[in-house]
Formats: sequence, C-alpha cells, structure tokens
Amino acid sequence: MTCTAREPLRLILIPGRTTRQGQQVNVGKDHPDYRAMVETLTLHAADLARLGIAPGGRVRVRSAYGEAIFRCQAGNVPEGLAFVPYGPPSSRLMGTTTEGTGMPLSKGIEVDLEPLPAEEGTTT
Repeated sequence: MTCTAREPLRLILIPGRTTRQGQQVNVGKDHPDYRAMVETLTLHAADLARLGIAPGGRVRVRSAYGEAIFRCQAGNVPEGLAFVPYGPPSSRLMGTTTEGTGMPLSKGIEVDLEPLPAEEGTTT
C-alpha cells in the first residue's frame, strides 16, 4: 500500500549526531556536504515502499511543532522509525520546552511524512 498526499505515513523520528558530522566539524554548516547530510532522512526500505518513493525522493515531514523537507534514503533502521542527523531542518520539528535539561526534547517525535512530487521540495 502506498501513501497519497491525503494519507501521510506516521512514523517516529529519532534525530541524533553522526560520526560523519564529527568528522566534518571544520567544513562548516554552510557547506553543501553538511547541508546534504542534515537534509537526508533514513528510513527502512519497507517504509519507503509504503510512501511510494524511491531512495532520493523527497518528503515533507510534519510534527506538532513544525515541518521540514528531506531527501530519503533506505538504511538500517527499524520499520516505523526514521533517523535524521541533528541540524536546522530537524530542529524545526522539535518543541521549545527543555523540561529543565537545557535542550529541547528531540527523541521519539511523532511525525507524518508526505511524499513530494519531483518538482517540489527544494531543500530548506
């Protein structure tokens, strides 16, 4: 079964740091390589199939706090979960309360994924 724009796929988003981010700390956040990294969402292959998109396709991801657009890739994540490296796009999906920790809650965010046509969804 594939999703339509009227029928987004609900998943749990797990943002986090990657070793690649650490290796590229000197490249800078404005570098195209960094932007490509933080604008890539990793999904289980079955979730990509449910969305009806191939790796490299784009999705709009919405949470209760905001939305962002990502390019998708298949990867080693459990079905029903999505992983994205921390960065400006993932920050748009997090709330602002910190519960006294100094950092907004960023794990286990319910999100809806909507496939975008190829001509939509420039990276933000």
